[in-house]
Amino acid sequence: MMINHNTGDACQAMKSTAYSSNGRLERVLKAGYFAVTSELAPPDSANPADVYARARVFDGYVDSMNATDGSGANCHMSSVAMCALLTRAGYDTVMQVSCRDRNRIAIQGDVLGAAALGVNNILCLTGDGVQVGDHPEAKPVFDLDSMSLLGVIAGLRDKKTFVSGRKISDPPQVFLGAAENPFVPPQDFRPYRLAKKIAAGAQFIQTQYCFDIPQFETFMAQSRDLGLLEKCFILPGVGPLASAGAANWMRNHVPGVHIPDAVIKRLEGAQDQRQEGRQICIEMIQQLREVAGVSGVHIMAHRQESAVADIIDQSGVLGERRPWFPGSDQVCDAQHELPVGLSPE
Repeated sequence: MMINHNTGDACQAMKSTAYSSNGRLERVLKAGYFAVTSELAPPDSANPADVYARARVFDGYVDSMNATDGSGANCHMSSVAMCALLTRAGYDTVMQVSCRDRNRIAIQGDVLGAAALGVNNILCLTGDGVQVGDHPEAKPVFDLDSMSLLGVIAGLRDKKTFVSGRKISDPPQVFLGAAENPFVPPQDFRPYRLAKKIAAGAQFIQTQYCFDIPQFETFMAQSRDLGLLEKCFILPGVGPLASAGAANWMRNHVPGVHIPDAVIKRLEGAQDQRQEGRQICIEMIQQLREVAGVSGVHIMAHRQESAVADIIDQSGVLGERRPWFPGSDQVCDAQHELPVGLSPE
């Protein structure tokens, strides 16, 4: 399988660096493959079977799954528990950590515990305010924000110390990520915010939904001019829109979501709006793959998770490669990362 020529330079620059984790996602990215990650909605349940059932729809199509941490300030099963369950089954997961609900003592303990359970990837988020969720009377914490959280976890891993300065005998081996939104004004500031997150420790970035390709290309060009694309893997967010009405609601009620009028008009003119929304997602994945510096995509398919496999198949971005899944008969290397014989040229 050929390496994506648009991401090759950045990936080659990072291939020689030591691995931060034992995870599959980091190895897929550093080998130069076009990675696919997905958002995994947590259940309102204490039954582990519900977690496994939600993960199975992605089998063979994604390299890692994000377990959300109280997204939208709504209560669900915890991210650390979901990641522990899925890691035990062999999946690669991204544990999202929100600063909204826990202070630095609790977060550092969660990171050590998650690493001990085999979690390899962590995405640092500030978190939505409690007023938008189902527990508006809850007391927000925000002891840290996403920027300072990156520094805290990087310190645990690289300096082997807690924030207090106390030593850690065995540090967490984790691949660190952060979120970015290229579409929030002032847009010229966004690459500089990305630079700060990279300086704080971000090794990969998953963005907000990307429905405006020209604006995203501008963001990537500015980031490239700052020398950022050689330091971090960028995975723009994509997802299928269920209808023009749903797109309008997202645009008006979900902070940071930018959906151009042209996308909504296209949905309005379609006989089957749900199918058209999926087709738009397929086309955007294909377009984003051609943007210089893009290393993969992050798929957020709320209540359309069953469509992800078909979207990935039709986009063609995996080529002949099939990500690992439980029961797969792939022969992998000693660290269970990439199938033997599929190393990029």
